[in-house]
Order: sequence, then C-alpha cells, then structure tokens
Amino acid sequence: MFFLMVAGAGAGSTTCHVAAHALASPVAAVFFASAVCTLALAVLLGSMRLRPPWWCACAVCEAYLTASWTGEFDNLCDWFAHLLRREPGRTVHVHVLGNVLTANPATVEHMLRGRFDNYPKGAPFSAILADFLGRGIFNVDGDSWLFQRKLAAAELASPAIRAFTASVVASELRCRLIPLLHSASAEQGGQEKLLDLQDVFRRFAFDCICKISFGLDPGCLELSLPMSAFADAFDTASMLSARRATAPMHVVWKLKRLLNIGDERELRDAIGLVDDLAAEVIRQRRKLGSATASGDDLLSRFMGSINDDKYLRDIVVSFLLAGRDTVASALTAFFLLLSDHPHVADAIRDEVSRVTAGGRDVDDHPAIASSENLKDMHYVHAALYECMRLFPPVQFDSKFAAGEDTLPDGTPVAKGTRVTYHAYAMGRMESVWGPDCAEFRPERWLRDSQFVPESPYRYPVFQGGVRVCIGKELAIMEMKAAIVAVVQGFDIETVGRSSRRPKFAPGLTATFAGGVPVKVRRRARARG
Repeated sequence: MFFLMVAGAGAGSTTCHVAAHALASPVAAVFFASAVCTLALAVLLGSMRLRPPWWCACAVCEAYLTASWTGEFDNLCDWFAHLLRREPGRTVHVHVLGNVLTANPATVEHMLRGRFDNYPKGAPFSAILADFLGRGIFNVDGDSWLFQRKLAAAELASPAIRAFTASVVASELRCRLIPLLHSASAEQGGQEKLLDLQDVFRRFAFDCICKISFGLDPGCLELSLPMSAFADAFDTASMLSARRATAPMHVVWKLKRLLNIGDERELRDAIGLVDDLAAEVIRQRRKLGSATASGDDLLSRFMGSINDDKYLRDIVVSFLLAGRDTVASALTAFFLLLSDHPHVADAIRDEVSRVTAGGRDVDDHPAIASSENLKDMHYVHAALYECMRLFPPVQFDSKFAAGEDTLPDGTPVAKGTRVTYHAYAMGRMESVWGPDCAEFRPERWLRDSQFVPESPYRYPVFQGGVRVCIGKELAIMEMKAAIVAVVQGFDIETVGRSSRRPKFAPGLTATFAGGVPVKVRRRARARG
C-alpha cells in the first residue's frame, strides 16, 4: 500500500495524461472513474490499517470497526444495550461514529425538552435522507418543520380524518386481512400453510396508509398478486437510505452517489419510481381542481395550503414511511411476543368479549371493534405499549448538537456531535424498568385495570416534548383494531422464531431478518 501511495504521488503528469485520454470516450470514462474510486478506497483502507492520528483505539471503537461484537451478539442494537448497561451514567461515546449514545431518561428529557433548541435533527442527518424524504417533516428543522407540524396536527386531529382513517382500517380488516387469515388457516391435503406475518402486516399497513395519505389503493394485501412496484421501491429506498448512516465515513456513500454505482445507483432507481408515482397522483389531483379540497385523504387536504408539488411529494412520502413501517413493525413484534405468551392472548380475548358483549358480524365472524370500544380496552392498550417497550418500531433516534453542551450525567458534547437516545436499549434497562425489564408483562402499565402511561422520557417510543408524534393516536387505533380482530378469530404460532432472540435486518425501522413465518389456526366460537 505504501508503494501505491508513493507511485501516485510521483506520477502526477502521467495520471493527467491518462485521464485526458480516458475521458475521450464515455466507456473509457466509466472505467477511469471506477479505477479512481477503487484507488481512493484502497488508500482509505490502507490508511485505516496504518492507524493515522484520527484513529480511535478504544475497545468500543475497535469492536465496532472490526465487527468483533458479532461473536457475542446477533444485533448491533443488543451490543449497544450491553454497553449502555455497563456505564453508570447509561451513556457511551462511539468516537469513530462521532456518536454519543444514551439510555438515560434524564438525558432524553434534556434533549427533547430542556435543551430542545440545541438538538435539531441537523444537516448530517438531513443529508442521509434528503434524496428519499426531501423536505418532509422528518427531515427538516426550524420554520419548515414547524409549518408542517402545525398543518399535519390540525388535519390529523380533525373528526373527518379520524372517521376516514377508522373506516379505511375497518374495511381493510374486514375485506382483506381477516379473509386472508381464514384462507391461510384452511388445511390443504393435511398440511397447514406457512404465512410470513411480517410481510402480511407490511402489506396491510401499506394499503391503509396509501388510502389515508393518497386516496390510492395499491391492493398489496391481495397475496395472489406480487408486491406493487411502488411498495417494493419504497422498501428499497428505506433500506438503502438507512445503510448510509452505518458508514463510519460518509464520504464513501457520497462518492458512490457521485459516480452512480453500487447501492447508490439502486437507491436512485428506487427513489425515481417513488417520485414517478407520487408525481402522477398529484398531477391527477391537480386536474380535479377545487374538487380535491373535499377529499378525505391527507394529500387532498394539504393541497389547499401547498402549491409546490415537490414539497407535497416530500410531505406525503414522509407520512407513508411513518404510517407503514412503524405500524407493521409493531404488529409483527406483537404477535411474535403473543406466540411466546399465550396467556396474554387469553386475557385480551376476555377483555374484548367483556367490552363488546361477544359481538359477532352477520357471518358469525368476530365484529370489527368500533373506535369507542377500542378506547375501553385498557389491557389491549397495555399489551401494545409493553410490546413497543421491548420492540420499539424506531429503535433509536439521533439529533446533532447545535452547540457545546454537557449532558445531565456529566458527558461533554462538542458542537456537531451526534447524540442518540436508544429506545431499544432503554426498554432493557433495570435502572429504568426494574429487574423484570426483560419480561413481557402488560400489567406493569395498569392501575386498577386502567391504562396509565409512563413519562415519554422513560418511554420515548413516540418521542416527547415538542417533538411528540402527532400521528400517535391514529396509529394506536389502527394497531389495536388489528390486534383485536386477529386475536378474536385466530391463534398465531410462530415457526422457528422467538421473541427471546430476535434477529433484525438493516432499515429505518425495526424489521425481522428473514420474516416471521407462522401457522394460523382458526378459533372455534367461544362458548357462552
């Protein structure tokens, strides 16, 4: 490697001469660009082996860069939880990432409330997701963030949107999800079918959020059809955008994007498909003119305040990301836990029967619970919150310090440092949840059979303070409705998977690697 660097330094004129010839034809230019990229990466790797002054040789950074942590842990999030448990202040600094990680509720409150202005998302975070989310609410700060938040909060709180969302979810459950599970539970030649529950819930959530956001029905839950090109492109864009954040040096993915090679080329193609469909939907709505103002979906409502179609695209795609991936992740984790804890399913059925008086529909199927009934199901609410304590859909959230600071545990933070609160690790901290923190115990959320929430800084699944999730109530309604409908009618048994040792795939939200195969068994009508 030393000889490569010396040769490169001493042959400047030759390199320029070769470059001039290489750029003479498009094909040669591509080969030349690839060679330059390869050489740059070789020099980078060589410098890492030589350990220049910026290299950090602490045990944490060594383990991260060499991936030696994989010998003991299946997931990076589990290794981080292990590191945070060992620290008295529940805070650790991963120097090579420029990242301070914390599982300390006092620090979470400091970031989200006490020093909110000092911890925006920041330019580095926005750069990672800019191609995918653009200027959407999850990727901006300041006035743009405040404008979108006020606009979205007003719409999501409106009775019309709440009623529309409830009707979309009920229709998707009644007409698609429940019939699909009935079909999967039927025996074919004495053999039960295996169903990937994660795939099913991703399709269910995508259908719901597309109807709510765009007024568009992609029909993903029709398993006889392949996943729509739009949904597939959306998955790819989400996964590859998240992969950017794991690179110790962002110059690597930025160089690949500049040269349009590898992951970055695939990401560009995926985002192009998302952009094309979003643009077409918006264009068709514009054709309808003032008629769109009477629409129930979010796009129709936002059009009354926003004339910039690219801005509309960014806002609605952000809602798609939040409304699909988080809901699907939480529901998948819920039924994975339920398979390991059947007594919780029994307790849910008892509550549902009590609240709905054992309601059945005209076909003798369990009725879809109304919004009012769902509000009275405190045990279901507690079980859902307990699931997200152990398996938060968004495992961690990062901000970038706008100025120097000192965290409540005494950790100094330099300007520009990435500070991350790790919700996944927090759910596994004895210092936060007690010695039974690893147990799935919905009762911890109940007082006299009533659901009682915890501080959002102990439980930052929906963030907290000024940034608390504005779609929280609608998401909880959707998830509770799905849980009640499925648990009433079916027993779900996972095959070869356990909540006790999950394996995650990379992504912006928690996704189980390899899916969650299950057997579905239809329940006989409960006796009176």
